[in-house]
Amino acid sequence: MSVTQEIADRLEDAFSPTELNVIDDSESHRGHAGHREGGESHFNVKIRSAHFKGLNRLARHRAVHDALGPDLIGRIHALSLDLST
Repeated sequence: MSVTQEIADRLEDAFSPTELNVIDDSESHRGHAGHREGGESHFNVKIRSAHFKGLNRLARHRAVHDALGPDLIGRIHALSLDLST
């Protein structure tokens, strides 16, 4: 399974989002730190979920990191998050 699909599956399970977009943006970081051939190192994630209601930005980011888990986070070089209700 691809890292992109693992991210999507874990976030879907954790947040039941009304909108979820996971974009592998690795190619635009070619030549930068953390870039790997084949991609799957840099991601842009957009989630809309009622789970985030009442949580500040830091709490939302922590919730996503917790849902992804240390094993998956350890394989990602950069993760850009756009999180709201």
